[in-house]
Amino acid sequence: MANLSSLPPLPLPPGLKERQLPGGPSTLSYHLIEAGTHGSPLLILLHGFPELAYSWRKLMPLLAEAGYYVIAYDQQGFGRTTNWDTRPFHDVDLSTFTQTTLRNDVITLVEGLGYRQVECVIGHDFGCVPAHLCALSRPDMFQKAVIMGHPFFGIPTAEEKSRPSPFDPPSNLKEDLAKLPQPKKHYKHYYSTVSASPEMSPPSGMKEFLGGYFHLKSADSLHNDLQPITAMTAEELNKLPPYYLMPLHLGMRDTIAHSMTEEETSNMHRHQPRWLSSSDLQVYADEWSRTGFQGGLNWYRVATDAELMRKDLQDLEGKRIEIPCLYVVGAKDWILHQNVDTVGRMRRACTRFEGPVMVEGAGHWVQQEQPEKVAEEVVRFLKGT
Repeated sequence: MANLSSLPPLPLPPGLKERQLPGGPSTLSYHLIEAGTHGSPLLILLHGFPELAYSWRKLMPLLAEAGYYVIAYDQQGFGRTTNWDTRPFHDVDLSTFTQTTLRNDVITLVEGLGYRQVECVIGHDFGCVPAHLCALSRPDMFQKAVIMGHPFFGIPTAEEKSRPSPFDPPSNLKEDLAKLPQPKKHYKHYYSTVSASPEMSPPSGMKEFLGGYFHLKSADSLHNDLQPITAMTAEELNKLPPYYLMPLHLGMRDTIAHSMTEEETSNMHRHQPRWLSSSDLQVYADEWSRTGFQGGLNWYRVATDAELMRKDLQDLEGKRIEIPCLYVVGAKDWILHQNVDTVGRMRRACTRFEGPVMVEGAGHWVQQEQPEKVAEEVVRFLKGT
């Protein structure tokens, strides 16, 4: 990766600043984007994949105007944050990418900012995972949580794992998906393979790939026909769009290319600039071309490693989130329909659950597609109005 000092500054909206917060020898050097005044109540914003701290650029000024000090940062494996394990697939130490490590990254950052408490931790997509764990394990530090998209179902105990559950896929799901009339594979399993990053990271076409990826998961897509999943079987999961349930013999880049028909591409060019300009998309393309995807994909490698996950989360088994927790999701986001009884399970896992808030005109990228609506709901939740 390039030396950070040689990189151009990000094209941030007025009121946002970026800086590097160095850590110790064994901690991250955080690339931050900040808005508002230090000393005001602190909000920590955690992005997902394939996003960056930059993904919060539209929401941050709105939250700062409401009286908060707002911080977003490139998480471990992403963007301009450094001092994480950049070694190749077979050499990287995955224990440095565990979910409790990602939570600890947040705590270290909060302390480095000179705060003891966070008014609210806000996660989107995979960024919800460290947000969940912050809320679950440190209610003394994190006062509230906002979860955008990726739900929290609790961490089952060993006894619960030993019992059959209608909420869990069968152990032979990979084989069942491969036996479908049109053979499929789950995107999380693909993201965990050695071939994923090279396939997604060739030197040309990054902007087109990411543009299609962002478009297909947005409310603008022509084929965003949401269908609830009623069972965790291959046949039911086959309702999912190709970016979640991929053709067995295609990588993600080819999957997106096959989905971006001439009609869909024309639709993207008409609608995407409303929420993701060409220059904004170029920021993502430049950053991912520079870093490659493997750092972010290591999160999926951990998530699909059952034994590593068991060891990492065993101290949190059976616990529930006890702080106020708001669930916000785009009305056209498939993530609400990837599992059975998503909202009911969240209510059982979060004792002070609010929502879901369904944001009209938004798909998966809710804080980018409809920032004003999201800000209104978040501020209402924070201020108790």
